[in-house]
Amino acid sequence: MNTTASVDPWDRRRLMRTLLLVAVAAALLLAGLTYAVVTAVTSAGASEPVQVDPARAAERLPSGQARRDAIAAAPMLTVPPHASRSGEPAATPGPAIALPPAGKVGPEDVPTGFPKTPEGAIAQLAAIEATVLQGMSIDRAHAIHAAWSVPGAGPAHSWALVGSIQAFLGSDAGQYAHKPTTTVMATPTAAQIKGVDGADWVLACVLLDVQARVVTQARIAYGHCERMQWSADGGGRWLIAAGPPPAPAPSTWPETDLARHAGWLTWVGSEQ
Repeated sequence: MNTTASVDPWDRRRLMRTLLLVAVAAALLLAGLTYAVVTAVTSAGASEPVQVDPARAAERLPSGQARRDAIAAAPMLTVPPHASRSGEPAATPGPAIALPPAGKVGPEDVPTGFPKTPEGAIAQLAAIEATVLQGMSIDRAHAIHAAWSVPGAGPAHSWALVGSIQAFLGSDAGQYAHKPTTTVMATPTAAQIKGVDGADWVLACVLLDVQARVVTQARIAYGHCERMQWSADGGGRWLIAAGPPPAPAPSTWPETDLARHAGWLTWVGSEQ
């Protein structure tokens, strides 16, 4: 008698693949940010931390575009990719920077109303970043970029935040992006003022704690800088300024000695 063996669609190999996919789904949600971090390190051509004073090259220049470009282009501390994924907390509290609260909601539901100060520019950049990353939508990121940048700031399709979202949506985990159970939270944990030029231009940098949850949770630290320019539009607000993108910011685990070495100041909001 001929016996036909049944084929179990959930054989051991497929089951293991499925379990692996579920386990890493949350980590893959951050693939775009991780890719951006690794690319920044690779392009710098170093794997060990290198200390650079970002203001030294620009501090002797007169006010104007050349000074702003020098501030933006000055390299920041280069850190290895694993620095964004974990780290031992520093033994003592580090220096902090006090940031102002938002006073209202602006275009594309981005919090705004921050003062015309370097700290106000940082707070506005953080609000833009958090809104973009938590939306995980290319269309939404384009709309926010259009509403929150000056002419000449560069096209949205080449914006680092859009590239991060694009990398994730094109990954295997992209299918999870808009599931009801998927959440992305981007919380500022540290900041630094890389440079200023007058009262209406700041090179602001923010270190974000990005947490994604699909089935399990994953975290990554993500440093990002932008040229910020004050505009009288709508009663006055900070916008992303024109010019080439700044040098990559160090993505270090918050509250570590390496984060302090990179210049990050602990974020202290008004509620704290």
